[in-house]
Amino acid sequence: MATGIYSFPKIYPVSGIALGTASAGIKETSRRDLVVMQIAENSSVAALFTKNAFCAAPVKVARSSLERYVPRYLVVNTGNANAGTGTRGINDAEATCAKIGELTRVNPSRVLPFSTGVIGEHLPIKLIIDALPNAIEALDQDGWEAAASAILTTDTRPKASSKRFAMPVSEDSCSEPNIFTQEQITVTGIAKGSGMIRPNMATMLSFIATDASVDNELLHMALTRAANKSFHRITVDGDTSTNDAVVLIATGQSGLIVDEVNFDYFQAKLESVCVELAQACIRDGEGAVKFVSIVILNALNPDEALEVGYRVAESPLVKTALGASDANWGRILAAIGRAEIADLDIEKVDIYINELLVVHQGQRSADYSEEAGMIAMQAEDIEIKIALGRGDAGETLWTTDFGHEYVRINADYRT
Repeated sequence: MATGIYSFPKIYPVSGIALGTASAGIKETSRRDLVVMQIAENSSVAALFTKNAFCAAPVKVARSSLERYVPRYLVVNTGNANAGTGTRGINDAEATCAKIGELTRVNPSRVLPFSTGVIGEHLPIKLIIDALPNAIEALDQDGWEAAASAILTTDTRPKASSKRFAMPVSEDSCSEPNIFTQEQITVTGIAKGSGMIRPNMATMLSFIATDASVDNELLHMALTRAANKSFHRITVDGDTSTNDAVVLIATGQSGLIVDEVNFDYFQAKLESVCVELAQACIRDGEGAVKFVSIVILNALNPDEALEVGYRVAESPLVKTALGASDANWGRILAAIGRAEIADLDIEKVDIYINELLVVHQGQRSADYSEEAGMIAMQAEDIEIKIALGRGDAGETLWTTDFGHEYVRINADYRT
């Protein structure tokens, strides 16, 4: 189950990137569950990883390798998270990298492993190693859609975003560009994520590439800023995965350089790709029938806005009301009230549901009716806007409802 009208987007290949998929039979024999991504030499690579203390073995291996080497390959398996697997998990992740190193004649430390699936089970390492030659043989610059499908777990549809655009060429054109290069830059990304989502770095798994030339410092800055406005603003169930990771690659093959002059323009384009990927995860949230935007206005600072936003977004009572299209706005009010906000003046708080003023100055709006509230809550896309009346800061985050299907998916996940 997912929300919104769906079609897989047009994908622009990224020069210097090739992707190959294969079936290892990790959880199912009927689907591709293994992805290898080849990265051109002399690329720049930045990544963000989960902050979960029980981070998975591949996260530990990838993070360690990235500190010392620029990767040439990424490898992703689904169906098994390789988390909570101790020393054997590390050895299995390293064995996967070693096999790719053997097949491609690169240093195994230049291979970054990623896994997603069930926690606490050992990787079926022989199945993976046996399938790796097929994935490498399938490497193709047009392999993005196949890879987007191969990395899915409980997702119901692949997620991708791709943009091609010219860059401004003069410093005074960055905010309102009017002079552009003749050549174009490409940014393309895929992601997976449907449940166990409240990223504490990025998202479940996401791989984004550009053919621009971006040095390591600017690339990491761009990824961090983009994640903070996209992947760090989504929640399905408040759970941060053991395996979360997002990778941003700049191959430099377009010949166009991102620097201090045009960085903000590039950043905005990258952020739009990340927002589309993050929102796609929410639209495909486990059992979701609603896509919900939580807009916080008039907070003292961004942290305060996020505190209120997540209290509402992760309230089981709010989420079940959303799933039932029940205009039980008192649940929203209660969630705001238990946020850790010092000296909140409730008489300044307004609450809107899809532009319908429900609460004004801390109490039911005089113009509100139950009939109007029910109509507002019937929509598939719902915006809950909360004005705190305290300052000028604001934040937006995205979430889902909770329903019977979410419970069923997670109750039956291992069976």
